[in-house]
Amino acid sequence: MKLDSFPFQTLNWSSVPIEEHKGETGMAYWQVQKVNDIRVRMVEYSPGYKADHWCSKGHIILCLEGEMDSELEDGRILKLSKGMCYFVGDNDEAHRSTTATGCKLFIVD
Repeated sequence: MKLDSFPFQTLNWSSVPIEEHKGETGMAYWQVQKVNDIRVRMVEYSPGYKADHWCSKGHIILCLEGEMDSELEDGRILKLSKGMCYFVGDNDEAHRSTTATGCKLFIVD
């Protein structure tokens, strides 16, 4: 990731609109801020959420609350809980998220 020039700024997440994204089951609620080509998001998954697709986008994800499973296309399942993060590059291991109890994430991609 290259952070091209942009001015110093702060963001109050409470001022960012919430987008709803339906999963295969449950809902994802996104707040999105774009800075040049970088997308910064606060995402909440409802209890019982399961992504409706395999994702090949690279991410840096920090779990702020709750826990989720990241299922990789090769069958591995990796648990992410509060205080943990994961990193994956574009077009590396396809993955999808599920959570039984819900979670809140900070994501940069």
